[in-house]
Amino acid sequence: MTDAVSPEAGWESAPGLLDGAKSLDLTAEQCDLAYWLRHVAQGTLRGRAVTGHADQARVPRFMTEPGPLREALVLELGCRSVAEEMATKALGLYVANAPGVAEMEFYATQLLDEARHARVFREHLVELGMPAHTLIRDIHEMAADYHARVLRPLADFSLEVVRDQADFAGGVAIFTIIVEGVLAPAAELSERKWEPLDPAAGEVSRGAAIDEIRHLTVGSSILRDHLVAHPEYRPRLMEILRGGRKLWDELPDREFVMPREELFQEGMLQHADAVGDYEVWPGRRMLDTGPEERYAMAERWTDEMAEARLVHMGLQDALAVLGGPG
Repeated sequence: MTDAVSPEAGWESAPGLLDGAKSLDLTAEQCDLAYWLRHVAQGTLRGRAVTGHADQARVPRFMTEPGPLREALVLELGCRSVAEEMATKALGLYVANAPGVAEMEFYATQLLDEARHARVFREHLVELGMPAHTLIRDIHEMAADYHARVLRPLADFSLEVVRDQADFAGGVAIFTIIVEGVLAPAAELSERKWEPLDPAAGEVSRGAAIDEIRHLTVGSSILRDHLVAHPEYRPRLMEILRGGRKLWDELPDREFVMPREELFQEGMLQHADAVGDYEVWPGRRMLDTGPEERYAMAERWTDEMAEARLVHMGLQDALAVLGGPG
C-alpha cells in the first residue's frame, strides 16, 4: 500500500529511541518533505497532532496537585521546551546553508519537529495546571539559569561553526553527535519514567523520541557520506568533536538534572501504587531505583549509542575523544 506508514514512523511499530538510533540507517533523500507529510504528519502524529498524546492518555489527578512529582515534571518539561525552542531557531541556519535540496528539505522538517516538541511540552504544562496566559513567560523565568549556563554555550558553539564559519557538515556533527547524541538517552529515560505515572507525558515523550531517531540517523548518514566524499575533512571534524566534548564536560548539566531526579524519587514513592512492578528497564523495577542509578544508566546509554553511531559513520577513532567505550 502506498499510504502505509513506514515502520520507524508508526506509533506502535517504531523502535525505542536507543534501539532505533543504534540500528536504523536513514538518509536525507529518504526522509524528504514528502516522507514527512506521509509518514510523520499522517503516521506518528495521527490522533496526537495537537497535544502530542491521544485523547485516551489521561493526566492523573495527582499530577495536577502540588507535590514533588508534579514539580519534577514541570521542571523537566520547562527545560526541555526551552531547549527545543532554541534548537528550532538554530535550525533555520541549517536550512539556509544546506548544500542540496535533500538536506534542505530534511532540516526544514527537523525544524518543524523541534518547534512541535517545544509546543507539546508547553501544552502539557497547561494540562498540569500552569496558567496558559503567562505560560511562556513563566517557563522562561523558570529555565533562565539552565538557559544561560547550559543551552546558551551549546548554541554559541553551534552557531560559530554553522553560521560564522559556514561549515554545514560541522554543524551537523554538533547537532547529531554532541547535542542530540548526548541528550537522547535522557529523553529515553524520561519516556520510561513517566509512562506509568502520567500516560499523557509518556506519550508526549514517545512522539518526540520517534522524531529524534530520524534526526540522529539522518544526521549520521549525512556525515558518513560527507567523509566518504571528502576524506580530507576528517581532521576538521575531529577538532570540532574535541571542542564539543570539552564544552559538554564543562557544562553543569548534572546540577539541573539531579534535583529533578530527587523530586521524582520522592513523588514516585508517594505514588508507589501507580508504579507497581513496572520495570524502567528490563529486570529492574523502577521503585527499586534511585536518582544516582537512573542518571548513571542514562550516561551508560549515551556511551552505547555513541559507539554504535560513530562506528556507523566510520568514526571509530572519535570514540576516545567522546569518552565512549571501545
